[in-house]
Amino acid sequence: MTTSLDAATGLTADVAAFIESADLSDVPASALDAAKRSLLDGLGLAVAGSRSEGPRLAQKMVSDYSAAGAEASVLGTSMRLPVRFAAFLNGMQIHADDFDDTQLAVAPDRVYGLLTHPTAPVLPVALALTERTDGSGADLLMSYLLGVEVATKTAEAINPRHYDDGFHATATLGAIGASASAIRILGLTGVEATRALGLAASQAGGVREHFGTMTKPFHAARAAESGIVAATLAGAGFTAAPNALEAQRGFFNAAGGGYATDAIHGVLGNPWTFEFPGVSIKPHPSGSLTHPGMSAFAKLIHDEDLRPGDVERITVGTNRHMPNALIHHRPQTELQAKFSMEFCLAILLLERRAGLAEFTDEVVLRDDVQEMIRRVDFGVDEAAEAAGYNTMTTNIRVLMKDGQVFETSAAFGRGSPQNPMPDSELVDKFAGCLEWGGVDPAIAPDIADIVFDLENQPSVAQLISRLVARA
Repeated sequence: MTTSLDAATGLTADVAAFIESADLSDVPASALDAAKRSLLDGLGLAVAGSRSEGPRLAQKMVSDYSAAGAEASVLGTSMRLPVRFAAFLNGMQIHADDFDDTQLAVAPDRVYGLLTHPTAPVLPVALALTERTDGSGADLLMSYLLGVEVATKTAEAINPRHYDDGFHATATLGAIGASASAIRILGLTGVEATRALGLAASQAGGVREHFGTMTKPFHAARAAESGIVAATLAGAGFTAAPNALEAQRGFFNAAGGGYATDAIHGVLGNPWTFEFPGVSIKPHPSGSLTHPGMSAFAKLIHDEDLRPGDVERITVGTNRHMPNALIHHRPQTELQAKFSMEFCLAILLLERRAGLAEFTDEVVLRDDVQEMIRRVDFGVDEAAEAAGYNTMTTNIRVLMKDGQVFETSAAFGRGSPQNPMPDSELVDKFAGCLEWGGVDPAIAPDIADIVFDLENQPSVAQLISRLVARA
């Protein structure tokens, strides 16, 4: 339940102490394995996203800066930049195609799958700072784990009003998680660490109206950069309130009207989010709330051999929170299509797949795609609403032109802990992302082997060097 903010004084200090004291040897094998899978996924997405229009514009902006220090790599490119700018670009690239992993909610009043994309704001920080310090694979993995843990637990704790009223949690809680990642690698402790968390909370911003535009991945970019700025300034002696998360005028109250103490106090790393409830890896580059329906519909298409010309109408029903995020009913761009249930089902029926090649402006604007979109009705379904908000229940009814009716339903998509993606499929996705981003996909199995043994790698330099473009 949500408690008075005054009942949890010292929360910021507790979070800082956890970041300082957590040890890789205490992380369960199941959580480590899951973290490595998401980390591998994020590396591939950073490469793929380097070719997206938004990141290309941002790359041009940053390349025009006169900034000292070639400290860290931008994956998929030949750029080397100061850590804050490398993290900024890698964060945007990971989130550019909305193909990145998704936090899963536990509490029934929180919208399942709509808390944070935890890897996009956190991994770029861990990568950039570990590369700058020539750190080990264990350093990278621990920094990443801590950033994800703090981001997801703060997201789980803040009152749902934060998300419902329009904040984008990947931007807001992602900044706090990014600072946790930086705090660990920079070795901040005590008051410096609490100040870094406070500085990150004061930079947290981003609203969901931008879904379907380049500003959504910009949120992840700024969150990553904010985490580095916060920790760097705090380490240099910059001051901030020591109770910025829990205070009456602090982050949780200002941004959400409060928080659930028992969702964060005493549960950081107990269990780790990667252990329970888990993080979902996407099989399609679209909003996470499309995925249960896409998984169920793809199976129906295969099982019944559905053909576009034989389908009269498709009706899709979900709980009321899902149309609040899937806001583009007649998309005109690939970014809008990522948040269009109508497009996602239409393209599956037309192409029997929905990957990076299907999410382009040219495909979205095809006459047959636009016509099929008009045959899809998407709205609130009473049964899905009754199933609760901590699932993504999606009910689909297909009316055929000959009068036959097919129905299917799913609460979880492919890649979720309930319907996991095997390592082989994950590595295939990773290879596809490399190819899309202009990196030889043949190296995918070797890179996967390195990541799956990350804690034993003496340096991250070889890993990173194989994921950049040659100048």
